[in-house]
Amino acid sequence: MTSPAAARPAILSVDDDPGVSRAVVRDLRRRYGEEYRIIRAESGASALEALREMKLRGQPVAVLIADFRMPGMDGIEFLEQAMDLHPYARRVLLTAYADTSAAIDAINVVDLDHYLLKPWDPPEEKLYPVIDALLDSWRSDERRPVHETKVIGHRWSARCSEVREFLARNQLPYRWYLADEPEGERLLEAAGAGPDQCPVVIDATGRALITPSDSELAVGVGLNTDPVGEFYDLIVVGGGPAGLGAAVYGASEGLRTVLVERTATGGQAGQSSRIENYLGFPDGVSGAQLADRARRQAVKFGAELITAREVTALEACGSARVVHFGDGSSIAAHSVLIATGVNYRHHPARGVDDFTGRGVYYGSAMTEAADCADRDVYIVGGANSAGQAAVFLSRNARAVHILVRAASLEQSMSHYLIQQIEQIPNIVVHPCTEVVSADGHDHLERIVLRNNATGSEEKVDAERLFLFIGAAPETDWLDGLVIRDEYGYVLAGPDLMVDGARPPGWELPRPPGHLETNVPGVFVAGDVRSESAKRVASAVGEGAMAVMLVHRYLAKQ
Repeated sequence: MTSPAAARPAILSVDDDPGVSRAVVRDLRRRYGEEYRIIRAESGASALEALREMKLRGQPVAVLIADFRMPGMDGIEFLEQAMDLHPYARRVLLTAYADTSAAIDAINVVDLDHYLLKPWDPPEEKLYPVIDALLDSWRSDERRPVHETKVIGHRWSARCSEVREFLARNQLPYRWYLADEPEGERLLEAAGAGPDQCPVVIDATGRALITPSDSELAVGVGLNTDPVGEFYDLIVVGGGPAGLGAAVYGASEGLRTVLVERTATGGQAGQSSRIENYLGFPDGVSGAQLADRARRQAVKFGAELITAREVTALEACGSARVVHFGDGSSIAAHSVLIATGVNYRHHPARGVDDFTGRGVYYGSAMTEAADCADRDVYIVGGANSAGQAAVFLSRNARAVHILVRAASLEQSMSHYLIQQIEQIPNIVVHPCTEVVSADGHDHLERIVLRNNATGSEEKVDAERLFLFIGAAPETDWLDGLVIRDEYGYVLAGPDLMVDGARPPGWELPRPPGHLETNVPGVFVAGDVRSESAKRVASAVGEGAMAVMLVHRYLAKQ
């Protein structure tokens, strides 16, 4: 039987200085000792051993506190390994004032929640408020139990890659088995499936999903795929930063709000390994962490989130705005926000499409990062998303090659990111370079590079090619109703006015609002809007602004 003490969540502190370690634990026990187990370790290795034991026993860990300077394994290295064991634990780094800059640079490795300067006396002002906030966040987190979901498939299967990416982006834990290895073969036999029917997903109850669609997979792993109501104040289409921002502000201000997302919340930003120029996160934040926090915030305020639903059409029926789904069902609302973002453009080089999901990946495809260890990785693109992926992959890859058609990264990438890349020795930037072909057997094996400055071509071995080559909106579902520009981006507000004239069919006495389309009550925010800034902060801001405009629109109905 588990003792009452062992059942309590743990706060673990690790510091190689015995005096500091005892002081930390003393202060923690004074404030939190009744509700939490306070555990002390004097090295990263011993702390990891304690965490492994708690993992095996199913004992929760709420907060990890690690000193930055420790011999053998510093605080960053410890937190990086501890994340794999207890991913939901909040993470704190202790650092001396002289180490602040080095600590901030190193924080790119882990999703740190806070760092504390030593000494923190008095703890009532400098320690307890931080830990209180982290514990509140940890307690309110709708942590899903770590079920033993199993995915069986082939290493170079495009659909298997899509399933793994779907689960990862929705932060659903799973274990991956190769279909041609003994354990994978046993699982396939138990599921009554053959290797040609992969991917096979087995949930915690033992139920097998054989070659599931995204919607079947979402239902199988417990995601919400069906709306509760039929009519809302606001339907948000798209779960990127703009959509999440609108869901948070809409729900918090009393609007009956539903967000519909095709794959996973976060959009392209959710795939970023590190966003460092977002307001309020001086140490950076991963796209997945930012999206998860925003999703939890929206749910806390009462927003309804629907996943794995394809929106196929929008219709204006009197004062109602109707959103149609691919399965023939629909929901309606007083107002709709289009926040579908953009998708990466397909690369035109010969052979690239043949290996999509089999060595060629659009976006970061974080599930593939582990397989890049000690290999050469190629990234096409010069924007921030490409740079963030390069920094992330450089931690394991032998070399990361960034291929850009421009003469340098300065035209398209933020200065802070260029500086980071210059300081990482295994990242190589190839200016004036593009991929002209790709080939292989059952997966990508080689690519041909052309130097556009010299005209020379070179064939190189490559099993992983990540593409970040610009983006395009997918707005065909708005055909016949919402006006777009020549590239498919949605026009809104002043951009709809031509020589002072209002858009065709506009019957209201006022002109369209700033983010309002040519259909009253239908708004647009984020990257899908024509002439938008294409930045996370601006997308979130537009989502919030759209809710203000929705309120004004509803008040006049």
